[in-house]
Amino acid sequence: MNTKTRFLSTVIALMAVCLSMQQCSNEAAGNRATFSEDSKFYFDGSISRDVLENYLDRAVTAGYFLVPGNPENYLFPYREDDIRMIQNIGAKFVGRAIYRWSEESKLGDPAFLDYARRLIDRMHEYDPEIIFQGCLFEHVSADVNNLKIPAWVFEAFNQPVEDRNFKVEDIVRRAGPDAEVLMRSGRGGGTPIINNLEAQFWFYFLARSYIDIGVEAFHLGQVELIGRDDLDKSHYAAFLQKVRDYARQHARRHYVLLDGHTPKGGFVKDGISLLDFNSFPLRIKEVIDKPMEGILEVGHSDGIYQKSQAAVSPSGWEAEHMPYLVEFDNFGIRREPPAGVASHADHFCWGYDDITWLAVQDEDYRNKWLWYAFDWLRQTDPNGHLQMCVIRMISGPQEEASFRSYFANTRSVACPVGYSQEETIKEIWNTRLK
Repeated sequence: MNTKTRFLSTVIALMAVCLSMQQCSNEAAGNRATFSEDSKFYFDGSISRDVLENYLDRAVTAGYFLVPGNPENYLFPYREDDIRMIQNIGAKFVGRAIYRWSEESKLGDPAFLDYARRLIDRMHEYDPEIIFQGCLFEHVSADVNNLKIPAWVFEAFNQPVEDRNFKVEDIVRRAGPDAEVLMRSGRGGGTPIINNLEAQFWFYFLARSYIDIGVEAFHLGQVELIGRDDLDKSHYAAFLQKVRDYARQHARRHYVLLDGHTPKGGFVKDGISLLDFNSFPLRIKEVIDKPMEGILEVGHSDGIYQKSQAAVSPSGWEAEHMPYLVEFDNFGIRREPPAGVASHADHFCWGYDDITWLAVQDEDYRNKWLWYAFDWLRQTDPNGHLQMCVIRMISGPQEEASFRSYFANTRSVACPVGYSQEETIKEIWNTRLK
């Protein structure tokens, strides 16, 4: 083969590669033409710090927003008003929108993910830049045993395809005595351990399933717990790279945003953050001499304020302190001492988790507290961003009256159990954000 022929062959080969890449790009992007490069929310293949923080500035928690339900279901009675509310406030990052905390086998019903896909498409018709977040949590139940593993999961890990279901015991197994304690618990579930190939199968199944319906972010939960046997983070790094590789070809904007709870201020390997941003609960501190009041304070409990680590982001930019979200967590009500009693020895605020504590306040205090928390965080640590809560499960006396959920919706006939923080959130964003 002469030089000219070799040159032409090379050009043709390169053109074929480019066409193939363009085809993948077109398939992944779908309505890519709707993304304006002039927008302050534009990204493709990676994300700058400025664009990321623009999203974090308008982040909300909307638990199970993408999960199908019915009017009798306590989480979903006012879905149409939830849609209106999210659009009204101008949310750009919708956190915890789809996940499984038990009842994993529902993912085997095509209607489950199809509902989420159709709702994502509907929301993107209104605003194609909204990001929806799924979760790869630190919990799996025995119900996962009823869910079949698709062939593409085995193929992604270069494993022989098997005709079988997930195995919860292999997902949560630990070496040593801890595994025996887990098996004796009788719960039939536990925390996925990232060192286990079966746990990686499970998380990859979730990630790919969610990406394919239009999800562009994943909350990884308690990464230190899931990775407690992965001391050098090598298993986690390899797994997350596999997720990112799939997203690069198939996600709407060829990228997924990853975060997790980071009590140490980061999740860093060899100077590079495995996460695009950190996240952590608010850790609200009781004001002892002012019953039921709470404040934010640097150094209280294991809060993340002024602790976010330096790292190079997955997109390549360097940060003295990685950006982070703080959220209204939900984990129950303290038994001893009972709710209503202050104790700085735990994570509760007056005996309640964050969102339940907010829910038991009167409407005026709830609204004032959101202003306070937003301003305090911007003044105290500009790396932090307040994730507003718009839908989340609560505990305690409000359960029956509110379908066990807090809704930020303005109370109305369309949502008679709304807590009416919607307009406050909108006003904060519209007046404080440039």
